[in-house]
Amino acid sequence: MNIRYRHPGWTTLAVLTAGLGTIACAPIATAQTDPGAVPAPMRGPQTYEQQQRNQAWATRKIALSPLRKEWVTIQRGNRSLKAMVTYPEGQRKAPVVLVGHEVFGLTDSTLNTAVEIAQMGYVTIAPDYLSGYGPNGGGTSSMGSKAGETSTSLEDAEVDADINAWADYGLKLPQSNGKFAIVGLSWSGGAAFRYVLGPSAKPELKGVFVFYDVGPPTTRQARFHSTPEPGILPVGPIKVPVFGFYPTQDTRVIKALPATQEAMRKAGNRFEAIMLEGADHAYLRVGEDPADPNPANIAAVKATLARLKVELGKL
Repeated sequence: MNIRYRHPGWTTLAVLTAGLGTIACAPIATAQTDPGAVPAPMRGPQTYEQQQRNQAWATRKIALSPLRKEWVTIQRGNRSLKAMVTYPEGQRKAPVVLVGHEVFGLTDSTLNTAVEIAQMGYVTIAPDYLSGYGPNGGGTSSMGSKAGETSTSLEDAEVDADINAWADYGLKLPQSNGKFAIVGLSWSGGAAFRYVLGPSAKPELKGVFVFYDVGPPTTRQARFHSTPEPGILPVGPIKVPVFGFYPTQDTRVIKALPATQEAMRKAGNRFEAIMLEGADHAYLRVGEDPADPNPANIAAVKATLARLKVELGKL
C-alpha cells in the first residue's frame, strides 16, 4: 500500500560549490586535520518531537514520493521490531539495503534517505533500533529526549541481532537477490562497522557504508561508557568492502580516521575513506534542509547519492 507519511592515502571526494550551483568531484592527496579543532557542533533539537518538527522538509518529501512504503513489525524475543520498508519501481531483483538511523532514533530524515536509495532500484528497510525499549514496548517516538542515551547504552550483540533479524526478513522478499548492504548514519554507522567486524555478520552481507562516525579500533559504545578510555575492537580480516563517508568539518571523526585506516590496512581489508570537503556532521540530514546555511552540505548530499548508486550497483 502507498503511505502518505505523516508524522594519508585518503580517497577524497572534494565537493566544490559556488553558491548552490553544480558540483565537481576530484581526488586530492590529503585532508586537513587540525588537532586543536573542536568537534562539529550538534545541530538540531534532541527530542523526538523537536526533531520531527525540524525535519518537516523530509516529511514532505516522503509524502510526495510515489514509491510504495509500508510499516512492518517483526518479533525478536519479547520485543516487537518496527521498520519502514520502501519498494522501488519495477520488479528487478537487487540487494536489500538496511538504512540505519542517528543516535536520536528513527526520524523522517533517515526515512528520506531510505526513500532516496529506493529510488535507485533497491528495497530499503529503515529499522527503529529502539523498538521495544520505550514505554509500553514503544520505540523512538515514545522516548522524548531519552532516545540518545538509550541508543548509546545498547550492547553490540543486541544491535547485531536486530540487524540480522531485518536482514533475514529482507532476504526473503521477492525482490531480493539474496544479498544485502548496510547504510549507517552516525550512531548506526559505528554500529554497522562493529557488526561487519564481529562474529554475527551474515555471509549475505556484501557492502557497508558508514557515515560520519568513529570506527575501529576504538569505540565508546555500550559497555565502554563506564570507563575513561575507549574500548578496543579487534580488527580481523573480512571479505566485505567498507566505505566511510567523512565530512571534513566533523573533526571528532576525522581525528580518529587514521587509526581506522591503519587497522583495516593491517588486516588486509578493503576500506575506502571518502572525504566531503567543507561538509558538516550529519550532512545527509542538514544538507537537504532548505534553511541550512552551508552550501557544501547539499553538494555533499548530491555527491554521496551518486557514489552510493555506483557502489551499490557493483554488489
